Amino acid sequence: YDFLELEDGRLGLVVGDATGHGMPAALVMATTRGMLRAVVQSLESPGEVLARVNEALVADIPPSTFVTCFYGVLDPKDGHLSYANAGHNLPCRRHDGQAEELRARGMPLGLMAGMRYEEKETILASGDSTLFYSDGLVEAHNPQREMFGFPRLRRLVAEHDAEEGSLVDVLTDELRSFTGDGWEQEDDITLVTLRRSAASH
Repeated sequence: YDFLELEDGRLGLVVGDATGHGMPAALVMATTRGMLRAVVQSLESPGEVLARVNEALVADIPPSTFVTCFYGVLDPKDGHLSYANAGHNLPCRRHDGQAEELRARGMPLGLMAGMRYEEKETILASGDSTLFYSDGLVEAHNPQREMFGFPRLRRLVAEHDAEEGSLVDVLTDELRSFTGDGWEQEDDITLVTLRRSAASH
């Protein structure tokens, strides 16, 4: 994940995941991060940013390797969020006690040249919160081989009251309870929350 401070006061928000594990995946992710940081200086559109990074990665990373990536641009003044998604897990937004997914279509980065990325926008209202995460959370298994899963995640996001503490803490506690003490972590787990204060104007 990464946060990019843009010149006009807006904030770029990135969450991504590379295929594989260990050093090869880390190198691909570092390359992707560097490309994103370079491209956002000249392009405003999240969809265009992902398209440009995709073209560079196709030529630069090993075959059958790819990166899923969500990129959004937030204006903190009014809560406006524009975003595009390259095959990453859909962010989960809590609004009026309901959980909804921020959907935008797009292929993972580095698979094929010439890809276009759908761009969407929304307004985060006062009190809204949004969770960005990697699949290591929802694909974690308990001793009975059941997955933590998307329905459980959406329920927890919908039920969470930000005034009562951190959503990240709630989710990690729920994951520990679900998997049990002897659980061996299967994949990386990234959790990033974005919340607009109820006092925001």
